[in-house]
Amino acid sequence: MDDEKKLQELIKKATPLTEASYYILISLKEPLHGYGVMQKVDELSQKRVQLGPGTLYGALSNLQTLGLIEAVGESGSERRKLYCMTESGRMIAEHEVQRFEELARHGRLLMGL
Repeated sequence: MDDEKKLQELIKKATPLTEASYYILISLKEPLHGYGVMQKVDELSQKRVQLGPGTLYGALSNLQTLGLIEAVGESGSERRKLYCMTESGRMIAEHEVQRFEELARHGRLLMGL
């Protein structure tokens, strides 16, 4: 199976991402633990997207199952699990950015903005 077909299958299986999952995924460009992800999403969304622990860890589990993120070790004395985006995760994040740009472009066009 060629790379393009694998990518299309991954896109079909993994997208569209929810807003929370999208923010979590892009937050994991560099390794972070769960609380760090919550802080990063809070910062990126200017506190508009608030993640509770259940939402966060459910989304982390789902993203991991899809192969978009992976556990990459532990940090600190509390031994917090660190997560990071995979190459598949990077491709899905790029796909979602392009999809959002298309949505915004069409909205601006149709709304006369």
